[in-house]
Amino acid sequence: MKNGKVWFDELTMEEAEQAAKNDAVIIIPVGSVEEHGAHLPLCTDSIQPEFIAKEVAKKTRALIAPLLRYGVCNSTRNFPGTISIRFETLYAITKDVLEEFIRNGFTKFLILSGHAGQSHMAALRLAAQQVIWNHEKQKKQPRIMVCSDYDFAYELKGKNFDEKDGHAGTIETSRVKAIKPDVVKTKAQKHYPTIPRFEILANPEAYFPAGIIGDPNSATTKKGQMVNKYVTEQIIKLIEELEK
Repeated sequence: MKNGKVWFDELTMEEAEQAAKNDAVIIIPVGSVEEHGAHLPLCTDSIQPEFIAKEVAKKTRALIAPLLRYGVCNSTRNFPGTISIRFETLYAITKDVLEEFIRNGFTKFLILSGHAGQSHMAALRLAAQQVIWNHEKQKKQPRIMVCSDYDFAYELKGKNFDEKDGHAGTIETSRVKAIKPDVVKTKAQKHYPTIPRFEILANPEAYFPAGIIGDPNSATTKKGQMVNKYVTEQIIKLIEELEK
């Protein structure tokens, strides 16, 4: 954290220059505008990584870049409210943002996505990989980590949560309850759909029409606080690794 500030875009130009000289890690949160059942808002995947990033930045020297709000949402794109961008668009803006931070003197990055769709994450990873290749001959090469907070949240499945829990289920609903309870509706539909594992589908929503995988009714604020604390701890470890 720099001068009590955690958000990169709240720095002055002098503070930004000094942060680069201090080798600050930049956290780039990525969200989506996507359905999460009838009980969670479209901004669910944005609320979570921004919250985690802020908690991490309070405890480290990292700075948080402005959230990239749109994502690639293939399996939910036919639901009302989902605004999905193309793979190429997410790839391009992620690469451009990374390159601009590097041009400003920053070299260490953690891309933290609240949306964990396969194509979405692939676009982020491919962009990061291309940036690494672009600078592989530099004396000080950039370091970039790419993950979803659900890489860690779902580690708790089978321990504290149902193994089948998923999109807008117990874990996700609990997390949002703990972060922004006023946006969570009380009534939700429990649903454990069976979705073809390897088939490419034109209408995946037909297999989970409620837009839910899991039991949101089992969600509690306490569970959400526990998950968010665990995820924060894991992300701090990644920041500490980048700071070495």
